[in-house]
Amino acid sequence: MREEVLPGGNTTGAVLIDGVVHKRASPWTTTVHAVLRHLEDAGFDAAPRALGFDDQGREMLTYLTGETIGDRVPWPGWASADSMLAQVGRWLRRVHDLTADFAPPQDEHWFIGGAMGPGLVVGHQDAAPYNAVVDGDRLIGFCDWDIAGPSSRDWDLAFSALTWVPLASPRDGAPLSDHDLRERSRRLQLLLDAYGYDGDRRAFGTVAPQRARRQAGVIRQMADAGDAASVALLPIADLLERSATAVEALPDDFWVDRGTA
Repeated sequence: MREEVLPGGNTTGAVLIDGVVHKRASPWTTTVHAVLRHLEDAGFDAAPRALGFDDQGREMLTYLTGETIGDRVPWPGWASADSMLAQVGRWLRRVHDLTADFAPPQDEHWFIGGAMGPGLVVGHQDAAPYNAVVDGDRLIGFCDWDIAGPSSRDWDLAFSALTWVPLASPRDGAPLSDHDLRERSRRLQLLLDAYGYDGDRRAFGTVAPQRARRQAGVIRQMADAGDAASVALLPIADLLERSATAVEALPDDFWVDRGTA
């Protein structure tokens, strides 16, 4: 059987064999598969389906057919399109609503640790443009569920805001103009509106930097432990920490709809 190496997969790698994705399994794979089956049973088709394990012990998943960013720089136009951002918000809301009643297996094990509990959902935790699969201007879904786990809605939504709005600072360190800030505020409202967010949007402004620093901390911790993929991501940890500081400095009215504030 011919194996086609798929782009991405910083943590586990992936190959495509006869239309099925095969990836090295991890201690949390069985729990993630339970989540994917829960979504499948609910009729949700915008995520891979779990197909068990192959004779090498690798997990098997259905392949979401469509376009991905891969290694392209700059990113394609759909990554900054308003229509795609709105679809991301609706996708997140659907996943959160469907997993609010998810009952994990008795031996639940998550990449991020923790356990399901009252008020929590299963967050993808990395629903970013580089994990999106699209067809033209339509979001097919998100791949790479390895780090999915118990989460508040805000916590998972905040990471997507960092990467899609984006709330993250420019990689080149350039300061944002007033126009840039207004545009980012507008796009944030678009994402939250599409999600149907009914929380305090100013309070959401405290979650985003916390989420950025937590992600950076995990990368540094794993890099210190010798994980090669995390070592390669250390510049991203720097970016996330810089972004957290910049987000904390945003004015209060950035977080609300200026038309109704």
